[in-house]
Amino acid sequence: MEKVIDEALQGSALVLETDTRGPRKLYIESYGCQMNFSDSEIVASILAREGFDTTQELEEADLVLVNTCSIREKAETTVRKRLEKFNAVKKNKPQMKVGVLGCMAERLKSQLLEEEKIVDMVVGPDAYKDLPNLIREIDDGRQAVNVILSKEETYGDIAPVRLNSNGVTAFVSITRGCDNMCTFCVVPFTRGRERSRDPLSIVKEVSELWDNGFKEVTLLGQNVDSYLWYGGGLKKDYEKASEVQKATSVNFSGLLKMVAEAQPRMRIRFSTSNPQDMTLDVIETMASYSNICNYIHLPVQSGSDKILKRMNRLHTRAEYFELIENIRAIIPDCAISQDMIAGFPGESEQDHKDTLSLMEYVKYDFGFMFAYSERPGTMAARKLEDDIPQETKIRRLREIIELQQKHSLLRTRQHVGKTAEVLIEGTSKKSDEHWMGRNSQNTVVVFPKEDYQPGDFVNVHIQDCTSATLIGKAVGYSENN
Repeated sequence: MEKVIDEALQGSALVLETDTRGPRKLYIESYGCQMNFSDSEIVASILAREGFDTTQELEEADLVLVNTCSIREKAETTVRKRLEKFNAVKKNKPQMKVGVLGCMAERLKSQLLEEEKIVDMVVGPDAYKDLPNLIREIDDGRQAVNVILSKEETYGDIAPVRLNSNGVTAFVSITRGCDNMCTFCVVPFTRGRERSRDPLSIVKEVSELWDNGFKEVTLLGQNVDSYLWYGGGLKKDYEKASEVQKATSVNFSGLLKMVAEAQPRMRIRFSTSNPQDMTLDVIETMASYSNICNYIHLPVQSGSDKILKRMNRLHTRAEYFELIENIRAIIPDCAISQDMIAGFPGESEQDHKDTLSLMEYVKYDFGFMFAYSERPGTMAARKLEDDIPQETKIRRLREIIELQQKHSLLRTRQHVGKTAEVLIEGTSKKSDEHWMGRNSQNTVVVFPKEDYQPGDFVNVHIQDCTSATLIGKAVGYSENN
């Protein structure tokens, strides 16, 4: 399941010069997972080729695009509320056009045009290159829709425009779609089948980011461990590839090596991993390169074999434990985070206790935890009764969160008294006098500013902590600076 950022919001407006209208402005909002934020940067780049530029004022917009998420009902509810806000603005500016992008657009298609009277354009995740044509359609007074899923599109030829960038960290998309068909998840239906991006285009993008001053990249995909480049096409068609294609193919471990060696001072992260697809060679590659961060987001969703089977997760509790043991043995200081769903259909109290006991075994550094939300069109919605009372879901979720907070504090305390290399990303949200950055384990670190700057690698002596944040004092630049 995708790592979800609830009610996350980025806005930018884009300016288009035309012969007849003068400057036009486009405002983009992004919700949901990191992939959606990365896609919005692709959209901005495509529109930049048409003369667009960026600003951030919704009220000035002639065209509003909202990049949406369908992973949970709450995400879609948030988008609908934003559409109400856009409608209020449009009353004072009737010429303003509104488009819905992303997973919600793919899932609901023409329903959005019918129910949300404000929506003029609906564009799925594989159709962004068609945006210039679609914009001309709505300029001519017609509604425009393109939600066709692609077997080839990876946007590997698009250099993203970095929206609201901190100039230090960036996302780089490496795969699109997913083949895993978890019963609770809409991603295979909204983003299509799995295909990987040309590794040379990935290395080129990472190198260009380094040349432009960026110091850290996160390689993105619904399931990065399934990365497999054999010349293009769907992963499911790999067996039909020629022997030459197979012999020269690149898997995720190989891609990590290519990126790490191409830019040995660039920090590298990746998300999201799938337990059934993470192999030992990936873990060993992480251990072999100091610039690959010691952090793995490893969603499990449940600690019960019965529920894992109902979810079609294709791994067991024991197999997950074996993977954790391999990670701990090869990378002892590796941080691990989780996704967890409380109250999946058929979940008994014992199943819930199995989840809590799994958490006790792993003791995750942090996690992303949700009550089950039925998504129309998924196998779970079609075949399984949503039979867990809402109050039971909330109680189980609360118990999962409380246990995770306990483990998070345990993990952050292990850093106290040690010195960590921290990449400064910007000013702390809570104090203008402190910098904020992250260590290799992806834990937030705050410390007094002194003379350091964003983008600096600094050694920080950790003096205190909360369950989510390390607090310390810089003791000098790191060797990587």
